[in-house]
Amino acid sequence: MRIETKNPDIRITTVSAGDYYTDAGAAMGVLPKAIWKKYLQTDENDTIKMALNCLLIQNKNCNILVDTGVGNLLSDKQFKIYRPGHFSLLENLNELGISRHDIHHVVFTHLHFDHIGGILHKDFPNELTFPNAYHHIQKKDWLMATNPNELNQAAYPFREHINVLSDSIRLDIIDGDTELFPNIHLQLVQGHSEGMQIVKIMDQGRAIYYAGDMIPSFLHLSPSVTSAYELCRKTSYMAKIKILKEVKETQGLIIMNHDPQKGCINFDELR
Repeated sequence: MRIETKNPDIRITTVSAGDYYTDAGAAMGVLPKAIWKKYLQTDENDTIKMALNCLLIQNKNCNILVDTGVGNLLSDKQFKIYRPGHFSLLENLNELGISRHDIHHVVFTHLHFDHIGGILHKDFPNELTFPNAYHHIQKKDWLMATNPNELNQAAYPFREHINVLSDSIRLDIIDGDTELFPNIHLQLVQGHSEGMQIVKIMDQGRAIYYAGDMIPSFLHLSPSVTSAYELCRKTSYMAKIKILKEVKETQGLIIMNHDPQKGCINFDELR
């Protein structure tokens, strides 16, 4: 889905990497089932389909991909649990005229399995899916992913992915807020994970946020609604307050990475 921008030098497109299933109660967290059941289609196990909406940002000089989906290297156990659909990221990039060699930067909001999985591909053994790209991740999340504690082990299961990244000369570990390019900002917010970062694009005064798992779907737009996976609900709450305030003030929008029906929401739809 193409996101209309005011700046002709920046092009923004959501690119699907497929989908997977997860427990509805865990995804909705503190939101009561009596509420989310009205809006979500669940199966007999109360699991819901989650979209994997990655973000492609293009300027005059490069192609930037934000997050990569679950990929196609899940174990049999993981495949049974998450039931991922076809990993379609490369195909959908190709439809936009972009090959895996044309991606110059990969930004990870964080290194949970459904965001890092696509950096390796079964058809390209022993190399990164995007071999020419620098891979940008916050230091706090990298430290957790490389040495997860008991609370976080299940969220960082892709040891091979981490090892390949660790050996790559194209790994860029950043520490705090960073302006990747003019008008393209990476902001450390934490809350959902130790090193959760979000992407803010300034489009001639309008703030466009790819908030990752801070606001993964329209049901998470309320600041108080967080998933059961949050490490610190208070931190996530404060970050969401700031995002929503700026989107309203600048007449911007929020791109939602896991919402299967709605890829983004404009300022005038926020309540």
